[in-house]
Amino acid sequence: MYEKRNIGPGVLLASAPMIRDPNFRRTVILLCETGDDGSFGLVLNRPLPFQSEELVEMLHGQSPDLFLGGPVQPDTLHYVHNLPELIEDGTPIADGVFWGGNFETVKAAGDLIDFGDVPMRFFLGYSGWADGQLEAELENNDWLVIPPNHQFVFETDAEKLWSRVVASLGGEYKLFANFPADPRLN
Repeated sequence: MYEKRNIGPGVLLASAPMIRDPNFRRTVILLCETGDDGSFGLVLNRPLPFQSEELVEMLHGQSPDLFLGGPVQPDTLHYVHNLPELIEDGTPIADGVFWGGNFETVKAAGDLIDFGDVPMRFFLGYSGWADGQLEAELENNDWLVIPPNHQFVFETDAEKLWSRVVASLGGEYKLFANFPADPRLN
């Protein structure tokens, strides 16, 4: 069972091993905001198989990896980074993790940095919960709660992220982390 005091910005949510919703099966979500109006997060391990031409143009020809942040408003762009000295007005959500900021400074940074080499991720869409919805899903054990960890946000291969995050909980979770995605194919 989860404790409400452990839920807040920077926390990672790993979908429970048996969740069936295709939008969230074997996903890891970085919570960016929680409050009385609901919660907002970004799926860290759903890389998109394409680049946004508009984003590439805004970033001076660079084409950073792009992820599906969730099924809500997939036409919106979001980003997390560890560049507070370069990207103004980002919201700190965990040690070494900032959400958003002044996009004009992101575009200007395209002349100074290689987005493939810095701790930054771009997302289309987001995952959202109405007030009380996330708490109900947590009570139902749909999500595993993992303390904030910037290494999981920036440094982990998306394909292996869910297994690594679940295994980090230790004990029986190490077994869950190695469960095949579809046990019928085992």
